Amino acid sequence: MAPASKADKKASVDAAAWMFNVVTSVGIIIVNKALMATYGFSFATTLTGLHFATTTLMTVVLRWLGYIQSSHLPFSELLKFVIFANFSIVGMNVSLMWNSVGFYQIAKLSMIPVSCLLEVVLDKIRYSRDTKLSIAVVLLGVGVCTVTDVSVNTRGFIAAFIAVWSTALQQYYVHFLQRKYSLGSFNLLGHTAPAQAASLLLIGPFLDYWLTTKRVDAYDYNVWSLMFIILSCTIAVGTNLSQFICIGRFTAVSFQVLGHMKTILVLIMGFFFFGKEGLNLHVVLGMIIAVVGMIWYGNASSKPGGKERRSHSLPTSRQQKHSGLSESTELDGKV
Repeated sequence: MAPASKADKKASVDAAAWMFNVVTSVGIIIVNKALMATYGFSFATTLTGLHFATTTLMTVVLRWLGYIQSSHLPFSELLKFVIFANFSIVGMNVSLMWNSVGFYQIAKLSMIPVSCLLEVVLDKIRYSRDTKLSIAVVLLGVGVCTVTDVSVNTRGFIAAFIAVWSTALQQYYVHFLQRKYSLGSFNLLGHTAPAQAASLLLIGPFLDYWLTTKRVDAYDYNVWSLMFIILSCTIAVGTNLSQFICIGRFTAVSFQVLGHMKTILVLIMGFFFFGKEGLNLHVVLGMIIAVVGMIWYGNASSKPGGKERRSHSLPTSRQQKHSGLSESTELDGKV
């Protein structure tokens, strides 16, 4: 295949991966908002456990059908990943409860510079001036859109700090594990989803009771709420898979920067579906700034020297370059 054709194919698959992530992420936010606001199912951690249980079921079926090849991930690596991921989920929920919405949004925005720091320190990544400036523009735009009241307290700051660092480490680790152990997105999910499902379903009901003073087993389930729970779990399979695909194909920083397009889309769809009182010149200006920054970032980071590793190569434990779904590029190219 000619180099131009390979580049075109990669660009097409990259775009499809991003679109897959955007559609599923925005979809699950809207479904969960309806589930929690309309039907009062406020058990976020338990719901996340159900998401990973459904994802586990998908990986089991695909392995049974032969679409996922056997692979190895050391228990120590799996344990670290699950700790980072679960602290991320719990930390975000607690941070939202203890902090103002404005400070919660600022904490989410700080994940980008934290992810940049991890890549600079651990992967020896070097960013060009334009790439750094484009990230700053994205942060400014999203901040203008979303940050309103800002108040800080000690316990809220600690919760936000834990949430930010654990989320950044979890997303960095997705990319790290896929490269080091030559794992495709399905393979990595096959290792991590069962552990996350088991741990979150174990601690979720207790944590949700602590956060809401309501018991998940005492919730008044009905046909409609169950339908929304099932729909949420179904979409979550795509959300979890697309996150692993995108971070595997790119990096955690690119996932965070371009991922803020989801924030913009959620705001726009919220105005259409849940009322237009929040749509004003201030918010529209922030959206425009953020989109300009994202376009600038995509252009700047793709140029030579825009974002590159400085004479550093990550060793892999296995060399699987043409083995079905075990190899990341082969797998992700088919999604």
